[in-house]
Amino acid sequence: MKKTAKPNFPIHEILESRWSPRAFDGKNIETEKLQRILEAARWAPSASNEQPWYFIVGRQGDETYQKIFETLVEFNQLWAKTAPVLMLAIGKKTSNKTGNNNDWFQYDVGQAVAYLTFQASFEGLFVHQMGGFDAKKATELFNIPGDYEALTAVAIGNQGDYRLLHPNLQKLELTERVRKNTGEFVFSNKFGEKSALI
Repeated sequence: MKKTAKPNFPIHEILESRWSPRAFDGKNIETEKLQRILEAARWAPSASNEQPWYFIVGRQGDETYQKIFETLVEFNQLWAKTAPVLMLAIGKKTSNKTGNNNDWFQYDVGQAVAYLTFQASFEGLFVHQMGGFDAKKATELFNIPGDYEALTAVAIGNQGDYRLLHPNLQKLELTERVRKNTGEFVFSNKFGEKSALI
């Protein structure tokens, strides 16, 4: 099943076809693909080149996967169990260079996950990011130091058959992808004033 975006202006086909399914087929992901996906995250930009991102990666059947799965809220556990890879994205809250708070660490981790997502799309895989997880439990299960914060959970895999999902989840898979129009968030002169670009 495809859920192609309907952009107002031409965008790259990877961005057009990227979406976040809940139906995964459970098929193992080749190690080489995972390596390339994580390498893409490595090359994301970051403030002062701090690179504050860290990933804990679990593959279906191993202890790491099970511990990540245990941190997910019940709703996400309903579908994430078929994803062959689960990850935690973690950010370092302080600067390696100054020791002060890094006010941009969350932004930078988000960029790294975006890079990872686009590479996964290029590899023919799908990524579903989840805020619905227990960060405190993740911190305890993985002994994450106090200077670091678990920010999101991530499922990666090949798309599966949505008809195997719980009926309530099937509706979500079939929902059309929608976005605000560009004119609603691109401004000039002052906040809220529509830009002549759009």
